[in-house]
Amino acid sequence: MRVAMYYSNSDVRMQEMSIPRIADNELLIRVEASGICGTDVMEWYRINRVPLVLGHEIAGVVIEAGKDVTRYKVGDRVSASHHVPCNKCRYCLNGHQTVCDTLRKTNFQPGGFAQFLRLPAINVEHGVYPLPDEVSFEEATFIEPLACILRGQKLAGVKKGQNILIIGAGISGLLHIQMSRLNGAKRVIATDILPYRLNAARRLGADITFNSGEYTPGVLSKANDGFLADIVILCTNAKAAIEQAMQSVERGGTVLFFAAAERGFTMPLSINDVFWRNEITLTSSYAATPKEHVEALELIRTHKINVKDMITHRLPLAQTGLGFKLVSEPKESIKVIIEPQK
Repeated sequence: MRVAMYYSNSDVRMQEMSIPRIADNELLIRVEASGICGTDVMEWYRINRVPLVLGHEIAGVVIEAGKDVTRYKVGDRVSASHHVPCNKCRYCLNGHQTVCDTLRKTNFQPGGFAQFLRLPAINVEHGVYPLPDEVSFEEATFIEPLACILRGQKLAGVKKGQNILIIGAGISGLLHIQMSRLNGAKRVIATDILPYRLNAARRLGADITFNSGEYTPGVLSKANDGFLADIVILCTNAKAAIEQAMQSVERGGTVLFFAAAERGFTMPLSINDVFWRNEITLTSSYAATPKEHVEALELIRTHKINVKDMITHRLPLAQTGLGFKLVSEPKESIKVIIEPQK
C-alpha cells in the first residue's frame, strides 16, 4: 500500500508499505479521508521520532474483521479514535481519561495518511464510531477535533451568557466559535492575523473580530460593554497571543490553553497582578474521551456544527506534502483533507 511518510513539514515522501495484518480482535480499515491536524505540523514535537506516518482524523470502511470481533463487520463505514483510555486507572475513574497512561500509548498502525490501517484491539473495544448514512467521510474527519473542543469547553466551564474571546481562528478556533454559540455565549470575539480566517470567523458565528496586530485588551473592553472576557480560549502558540490572553481575562474568568505553546516557552506570572483577589483560573485540555467523540458525531449529523463549509482543500495521498505546507504556512486554507484512495 502507499503511505505518506513524514520526515519534516517540508519533507513528506510517498513510500510503499505492507498492508497491516490483523489479529482476531482487530479491524483493518480502508482509509477514505484523513484530516491534517494542527498538531501534525508541530515539527519540534516529533522531529526526533521520524520517519512517521501521521494522521489521526480518519474515516473509512472496514474491509477485514477479526473472527472475535462481533460489533463491526466488513463494509461498515466508521471513524475511530487513535488514542483511547483504559477506563480503569485512577485518572479515568476521576474523570481525567485524557491523561491516562494507556491513552498516551495507543495509536493506529501505521497512521491515517495511508491507504489502510490496523485498529488494535483496545481501539476496537473503546474507540470505533459507526457513521450514519447522512455523514460523509470528509465530515467524519471532524469528529476527533470537535470532540477535543467539546472537552476543552467543558473543562473551561463555558456556559450560557458568557463573553468568550477566542485567540486564533484556525480550525480549532472556528470550531470553538461555533461551540461557544451552541453553548449560549452572550458574545463571541475572535482574533487572528489573517483576514481570510477573520472572514471565516464572522461567517461561522463570531460577533466581533480583531486583527491580532491591532488587538489590545482596551479595544476588547470597549467592544464588550466595558468588560474583558469571561473565558479566553488560546488556539495559537504565539508568545504574544499567550500574553494577550493573560491580559484579556475578566475577574473570576478562565483562560483555556487549548494549543501547545512554542517549544521551550515559559510564562512568568505576577501572582499579585494576575491572581491575587482576581480569582482567575488557568486550565488546559488535551484530546477527548470516546463519549465526547460520540457527542461530536451527533452534532455533525444534526448539522448543529457546520463542518462542511470549513473544508478548503481536498488532496490525493500523493499531495500530502502540499497539504502539510498549506497547514503549516496558512494563507487561504482552513481544513485540508487527504483522500488516500485517490
